[in-house]
Parts: sequence; C-alpha cells; structure tokens
Amino acid sequence: MTEIDMPPENQNEEIPAELDPAAGAATDAALASEPVPAPIRKRPKPGERRIQILHTLAEMLEQPGAERVTTAALAARLKVSEAALYRHFASKAQMFEGLIDFIEQSVFTLINQITAQASETPASASATAARIVVMLLQFAEKNPGMTRVMVGDALVFENMRLQQRMNQFFDKIEATLRQVLRGAVAGSTTPTVEMQARALALTAFTAGQLQRYARSGFRRTPTEHLQVIMALLA
Repeated sequence: MTEIDMPPENQNEEIPAELDPAAGAATDAALASEPVPAPIRKRPKPGERRIQILHTLAEMLEQPGAERVTTAALAARLKVSEAALYRHFASKAQMFEGLIDFIEQSVFTLINQITAQASETPASASATAARIVVMLLQFAEKNPGMTRVMVGDALVFENMRLQQRMNQFFDKIEATLRQVLRGAVAGSTTPTVEMQARALALTAFTAGQLQRYARSGFRRTPTEHLQVIMALLA
C-alpha cells in the first residue's frame, strides 16, 4: 500500500487571500472607501421634455384658485432652471399655445369621428349636435387645467393672441354645429335663422358650463343634469 505523506502539524501554511477573513475585510474596507459613481441620468428623448413641461403646466392650472403660473414656479415644479424651459419654448405664451394646440387637435378629431359615424348610421342632426356638446363637456371635465385655458381664465395678463385663439375655437364649434343642424331645420319656414339660433344656443350653453366649472373650483361638473338640459335644448 502506498503511503501518503502528511505535512507536519506545526508547519505554517500560507492561506490564500481569497480565503483569509482578515484579507477579505481589508478588501471590503478598501472598496467602501472608494467613491460611488453617481447614477447616470437618463436624458429625455427628443420631444419628451416639451410634453413634460406642458403636462406639468396643465397640472398646475388644475389647482382651484391657483394664481398666475410663472415660469419660475413651473421650473421649480419640474426641478429645472428657467433657462431649461426656454430651450424648448421661446416664451410662456408659446407654452400656452402648446396647450391650445392639444385642445384643438383633441376636440376636432373627436368631432370628425362623431360626424363620420353620423353619416354612416341613421342618426338625426339634433342627436349628432348633442353628441358634440356632450363630448366637449366631458373633455373639459376630464381636463380641468385645459378648461381654464378654454374659458380664458388662465390667459388673463398673457398675450392677447392666446385669448383670440380660444375665441376662434368657439367660433369653429358654432360653425360646426350650424353645419350639422342643417338637416334638423329642413322643414322650417326660416331654416337659416333657426339653424343659427340653435347652434348659438348650444355653443353658449357649452361655454357657460365650462365657465361655471372653472368658477366653482371644479366642484360643479359641466355634465351635471346634462341629460335633462339637453332634452330641453333639443
């Protein structure tokens, strides 16, 4: 039988560094003393920062009784400098124009869908006009900050062209309702006058409901008692 040579009991062996607790502790201490690299901040994709600015502006407008939103307050909410805002928008007026663009695109896209569906299904002109009004009121209810822009409350002391754009927005709504209601007054002796009066009444009602919603601090919803009111206006 082959004998296995055992090392003497008193022989000093070198312990590998990876198995030596003392060496491991020293290594951990060295690593702990090294500076931790700062987390890499992800840069927003092109256009993302613009959307973030507009979204935050709309959120700030949702606060009931909110004072005029300043670029300083907006920058503070976003945790950026005012100069960073102006890299994406030339002025605060341009920021509000971004919100108005969103309102116009959203509302008129939905109106086109409603009128397209009406042409494909046997819906009365009055019912189509009512759907447009209901859609506008529901849009405002879901977007209270946008409502303050639509009624001009958020545009006080801002550039006059912003209020002019919102005036033109409601003019377009009234013109759309007149076009839709042509079929509803076909048998009238004064179709043009009646069509204009009904479109005017629906537009004024819509604007009034939005004003009431904003004035109440968003407590009185624009769709309150809507079914009953629409039956009276029909």
